[in-house]
Amino acid sequence: MTVTDLTETIIRLRAAGCVFAEDEAAVLSAAATDSAHLRTLVDRRALGEPLEQVVGFADFCGVRVRLRPGVFVPRVRSELLVRTAVAEIDGAGNAGTVVDLCCGSGALGLAVREKAPAIRLLAADSDSVAVACARDNLGRDVFQGDLFAALPDALRGRVDVLLANVPYVATEHIPLLPAEARLHEPRTALDGGPDGLDVFRAVVAGAAEWLAPGGLLLSEITEAQTGPALAAVRAAGLVAAVVEDEDLDARAVTGRRRELPGVTALR
Repeated sequence: MTVTDLTETIIRLRAAGCVFAEDEAAVLSAAATDSAHLRTLVDRRALGEPLEQVVGFADFCGVRVRLRPGVFVPRVRSELLVRTAVAEIDGAGNAGTVVDLCCGSGALGLAVREKAPAIRLLAADSDSVAVACARDNLGRDVFQGDLFAALPDALRGRVDVLLANVPYVATEHIPLLPAEARLHEPRTALDGGPDGLDVFRAVVAGAAEWLAPGGLLLSEITEAQTGPALAAVRAAGLVAAVVEDEDLDARAVTGRRRELPGVTALR
């Protein structure tokens, strides 16, 4: 790209309201094959499409995640889920079975596998575009269907870490989301029902059946949802806890299946 191309790109992005126009211009320029392609990419970004969908990737938690238009863009705060999962797996000797449920692009599972390559990783999502995108990133062990119904039956009682980054925005708050999310990400990846916990409760209700003894469920929530989320985890018979990261402004609820007498968990 020429200096003129870059300058024009910055001007257009600023006019479109992009706060980090210079940084975005550099990313778009690096992704473009020529000046005409760059103009096409800038047109898409200027119309509000997320930068990550425009260039076809997101850098998340140390890995590059392939993205397709219309697929949920991984958020930086979700690094908390990855770190917590990896710490759990490391306690098991860097092995075990991990499921990325409501996987979207598969970013969480991909990041966990990068740090713990010995795991067996499977993923699932209800959205066909997300499933295709996740297969770009993870390979063939990505299934389409409604929550646990998508998973192979042989996994029941064998999942050591269940990552479930479910939609948790309350329905009435959807109009308050940035336009990038509202207009370019599937509503099913955002809308968690009246209090944001509908899908979370469905996952928690079925988790004990799928977790191995001592296995751990991880799910992102907001601070306001902490009390109801913990109550749902306990009602499902799991041991509930909360992990937080103030720097990421991130919070997750965990639910651990109790170990059976005489059974030693992978941890």
